[in-house]
Amino acid sequence: MHYNYSMSYLEHYNGLPVLITGGLGFIGSNLAHRLAALGARVTLVDNLLPDTGWHPANIAGLEGRIRVIIGDVGDEDVAREAVAGQAIIFNLAGSISHIDSMRQPLMDLDANARSHLVLLEAVRQHRPDAVVVYAGTRQQYGAPQYLPVDEAHRNLPNDINGINKLAGEWYHRIYHRVYGLKTCSLRLTNTYGPRQLIRHPRQGFIGWFVRQAILGETITVYGDGQQRRDLVAIDDAIEAFLRAGVMEAAWGNIFNLGGEPATLLSIARLCVEIAGQGDVALVPWPAERAKIDIGDVYCSYARAQKTLGWQPRVALRTGLENMIAFYRRHADLYLQQPDPAALLTW
Repeated sequence: MHYNYSMSYLEHYNGLPVLITGGLGFIGSNLAHRLAALGARVTLVDNLLPDTGWHPANIAGLEGRIRVIIGDVGDEDVAREAVAGQAIIFNLAGSISHIDSMRQPLMDLDANARSHLVLLEAVRQHRPDAVVVYAGTRQQYGAPQYLPVDEAHRNLPNDINGINKLAGEWYHRIYHRVYGLKTCSLRLTNTYGPRQLIRHPRQGFIGWFVRQAILGETITVYGDGQQRRDLVAIDDAIEAFLRAGVMEAAWGNIFNLGGEPATLLSIARLCVEIAGQGDVALVPWPAERAKIDIGDVYCSYARAQKTLGWQPRVALRTGLENMIAFYRRHADLYLQQPDPAALLTW
């Protein structure tokens, strides 16, 4: 693929065959909605890993407009079928729970390392001209040595999830360097928005904060609540993926998708304010979480801004208002365990 600079980057997607791994999850499904609206020919593949973010409701409204493969890209046959004919592969498959990775390290290894190696082999052998955009994570850095964290910061993960995500990213980098595959990695921070998992708190704090606020419950914040995090609204994250998918300058590169930092206490209070109910309480750190906490962390997005023309644009209040409004309408669906049978018609 060659980038035509006379076109908007969005115009490139009209009619383009695109694969999203982990496509029934939070980011993947939002990306699918955006790509379908742009006229792309979208295929999703998802293995429906228990307790992750997939949900049939995430692709409501896309019936007849996208193709869905239920299967694991760690299976060679599934990977080969999924990559066939694709121009761009947004590789979002995997598990993002830090707590789960410590409880089930071999599951995390399969989901975040081995499966990506299988996928890359399928691309190398059957679709070597495809662009592959990998969803990395700022968790790969571990505890920051300086702030904001940039891409030159050393990687010293603080949990199994960070180690396996780092391995997954390095597979993509090696396949670019050795085999010439057109890969890049976007290191995500705390992405939030509609279609995010809110059934349990093991996949990020923001979905749980929103859940507790809309249910009028008490949001518990650990310690003094002054730990700073940067949040990126889902619409901003999707824009970064769309840019990286068609811009040659992205190939072989890594990019932080950072945002403006805010304290956890201020984020919790903002959720309560917007929801108009609930409250906030400070509680001591649980031992299990204290062992993997990394203190303040927020990332520089200067490289993404310079190379991709990307920067976060959605203000935190606006993003949370959109998210809370979504769950006020759809909470009953997203508070329930998803039913795989609902996907049989796909």
